[in-house]
Amino acid sequence: MTRVAIAGGGIAGLALALNLHKRGIDCRVFEAAPEVRELGVGITLLPHAMRELTALGLQDQLRSIAIENTESAFFNRFGQRIYGEARGVHAGYAYPELGIHRGKLHTVLYRAALEQLGADRILTGRRALRVEQDEVGATLHLQESITGAAAEPVRAEVVIACDGVNSTIRKQFYPDETVAFTGINTWRGVTRRKPILGGRTYMRIGSLTHAKLVVYPIIDDIDGTGDQLINWTAEVQTTGDVINDWNKPGDLKDLLPYYADWKFDWLDVPALFRASETIFEYPMVDKDPVARWTFGRTTFVGDAAHPMYPRGSNGSAQALIDARTLADLLATDLAPKAALKAYEATRLEPTAKVVRTNRSNPPDVINIRVEELTGDRPFENLDSVISQDELRALSDHYKRVAGFALQDLR
Repeated sequence: MTRVAIAGGGIAGLALALNLHKRGIDCRVFEAAPEVRELGVGITLLPHAMRELTALGLQDQLRSIAIENTESAFFNRFGQRIYGEARGVHAGYAYPELGIHRGKLHTVLYRAALEQLGADRILTGRRALRVEQDEVGATLHLQESITGAAAEPVRAEVVIACDGVNSTIRKQFYPDETVAFTGINTWRGVTRRKPILGGRTYMRIGSLTHAKLVVYPIIDDIDGTGDQLINWTAEVQTTGDVINDWNKPGDLKDLLPYYADWKFDWLDVPALFRASETIFEYPMVDKDPVARWTFGRTTFVGDAAHPMYPRGSNGSAQALIDARTLADLLATDLAPKAALKAYEATRLEPTAKVVRTNRSNPPDVINIRVEELTGDRPFENLDSVISQDELRALSDHYKRVAGFALQDLR
């Protein structure tokens, strides 16, 4: 009998497997995708995410393929700088803040898992269907992703759902649950171009009052001429309540009207969009926090446990913390079911706070506050409206909620 069966080989599942292996706990990972490929666009690894990845021995490898952010900067929709602060080690943290291609992060974790656990412990093309439990173990039922045929079930002491926002295992315990959609539509893309603001800045521009844009680099000198690969995410509050398809190709004409006059002396936003290699469109969704994740010998980790708005770069960080916390508890003398309940007691409420904060009081509350105070008009002297100390307090509040306040991560 396998001690831990992990449904899902994304960031959460692979991090959990590496943490378990480090503690001498037998596990197997079952991933639905037939093969692991470098898919997706950008992701930011905040210091608390890097703390977890450093503990797995991956910091140097990740730094070699990422861009280290030195600054986070906020701008209004007229391109005026509102607030900026140093990030990562440049702000006194023990860990860097990295901008990286999500697919490259996934590949690093996957290769580490193959090397450390062995290829026989990381199986692709196996989709989780459901879990059955009894007094001595749990059975994970699987399906071959390519053929649709039933795959051999897996017997384990515990089953951990790491199968994402649309988790089939979570659906087993919450059959009537749906994602929460409030009409925010999102477009994402990557563009090759010269560095913006020195090439080490994470930029938030505007707010959902009109439109919002997040821009940051994820690959340096991508073509040998000094160009970077720039990740961008556009958010627009739309009318209606229809959820579009997940990750469908985006149409430039649907996006451009919201940003047509966003041409600053430091960035031409329409040109950034037009030069994008790919554009994807998808709804911004999360799920309401639930009262429990653990059902006997089964529990949830990462997006399967706490799907959250992709704001503040916290989804991956919280998943990585989940993985380490659960592995630590499974390595104690607690019985398997007790370890899963202890994990839930430790992580459920902190992650619920992040979910709620990402909805109502995300990092770009700085932009929202300035818009309110200036009447959403260009300003001549921002200090006459709000001080930098007041803006810093808004930023620090989010860090405390999300678990990466400086005093906690030195």
